Amino acid sequence: MRTKRQTTYEDFPLTLDGHGGLPEQLARALKRMILGGLLAAGAPLPPTRELARIQGVSRETVVVAYELLSAEQLVVARQGSGTHVLEGLSAAAPARSRATVRPPSRFAARARSFGPSSIAAQPHDLRYNLHYGTPAQQGDFYRSWRRKLSAAALQVGCGYPEVAGHAALREALCDYLARRRGVVASPGQVFIVGGTQQALTLLARTLLEEGDTVVLEDPSYELALRSLTVHGAQILTIPVDQQGLQVDQLPGRGPKLALVTPSHQFPSGVTMSLERRLALLAWARRAGAWIIEDDYDSEFRYHGSPIPALRSLDLHDRVIYVGSFSKTMFPSMRLGYVVCPEPLCEDFTFAKKYDDLGCPTIEQAALATFVRSRQFERHLGRQMRTLAERRGVLIEELRRLLPREILIEDTNAGMHLVVWFTRLSYADIDTLVIAAREKGLGIYPIHPSYTRRPPRPGLLMGFASLGPQQLRHSVLLLATCLRDLRSAGDQHLPARRESRAAGSPRSGRRRVN
Repeated sequence: MRTKRQTTYEDFPLTLDGHGGLPEQLARALKRMILGGLLAAGAPLPPTRELARIQGVSRETVVVAYELLSAEQLVVARQGSGTHVLEGLSAAAPARSRATVRPPSRFAARARSFGPSSIAAQPHDLRYNLHYGTPAQQGDFYRSWRRKLSAAALQVGCGYPEVAGHAALREALCDYLARRRGVVASPGQVFIVGGTQQALTLLARTLLEEGDTVVLEDPSYELALRSLTVHGAQILTIPVDQQGLQVDQLPGRGPKLALVTPSHQFPSGVTMSLERRLALLAWARRAGAWIIEDDYDSEFRYHGSPIPALRSLDLHDRVIYVGSFSKTMFPSMRLGYVVCPEPLCEDFTFAKKYDDLGCPTIEQAALATFVRSRQFERHLGRQMRTLAERRGVLIEELRRLLPREILIEDTNAGMHLVVWFTRLSYADIDTLVIAAREKGLGIYPIHPSYTRRPPRPGLLMGFASLGPQQLRHSVLLLATCLRDLRSAGDQHLPARRESRAAGSPRSGRRRVN
């Protein structure tokens, strides 16, 4: 700094960040100047009264800020000459951008290779959002849940949680799964985890080495594919048809693990046939492979009884069953469960222990009461009635307003529909998504879930979080956007006709009729 600036300090370049108390903010601003080289080693800091006047704060605020810097050994107070930057202190090199820093590990390199997730990324300023995964909101349920949390907080201790999970919750889940999903297990096989995503991470650590092959359905859940890939797995995708995973395409040897959603395939919605389920179990036995069954929303089935889980058919203990409360209750709870085959329980305990020591006990205790008292099942019944109404409204409005534009994949389960467009190209879908967002409507293409694009574009339409009237408005907005897209295409029709009359080749782009 020039001598004049150090004498008057009027343009001393301090910017407070607005976080915390004024002394802490002032100390951080000065620290940035020191470490960034704007205040050199040995340079004097402004007198406390002068800096207080310039910043419009009390002298005491500046004194405390200087004391904080002194405690960090960045400055030193000298009798009779004020406060100075510590001698011999070297400025840090300017921070480099992320793009110029080499990945510190193979894990980081694989994680960086992915772009933004099409599932996780969603705007929050949309009036009507057909995003999949947000459950229906029910005020009475949340009031009941608050009471259970308060009671649980008084009952459980304040020590570390059990690594495998709260014993009462594991016991309650054993009873629930045996009655509702046909999954028979002991509490020692049940592990409470922080949702399906943590379950996949811990299972990958337990079962896989870098380079091991994992089978995924095509299409599949995008975050599952990313999680396993980042861990180092080699992904082998097998197509799904109307009977589920095409088991006859599985290699006889090689894959160590297969991840499937047999009760309600995500995102296509199909149910794996009994023949395919038995064939998949036979393959796992022959190949020595494990199967992860992700039973993410099987509770919501609109006709008939829920289909028993794949694990209920497993006589050779090859299926690892994963469930979650994100769809049945709410995603911010971050609780799920894994039912492990006996041979894996000890290894999975290690993986959980070294990851987080266990999930929060208060939430687990409240959930145990909810499940054990069967309030959870009554809650599911209310949710089913709500979802059935909303699903019916969405299907009715789509068929009424877009009868010739779409094909609806009616799968009789879950919290979403798949809608295929009969006359749009993939370029049209990109335009449609942008146009809808400008009108406050969130719609989401299904093709990012595929490794091989389907023959026609489509949308994955979640309906759980919107009421009937909101769904009607959503479909009306979608129909409006399609009409605008069709009109924009028709404006170019005469020019194309003239071009074709002159002998030009036909355009490959499809037009909305």
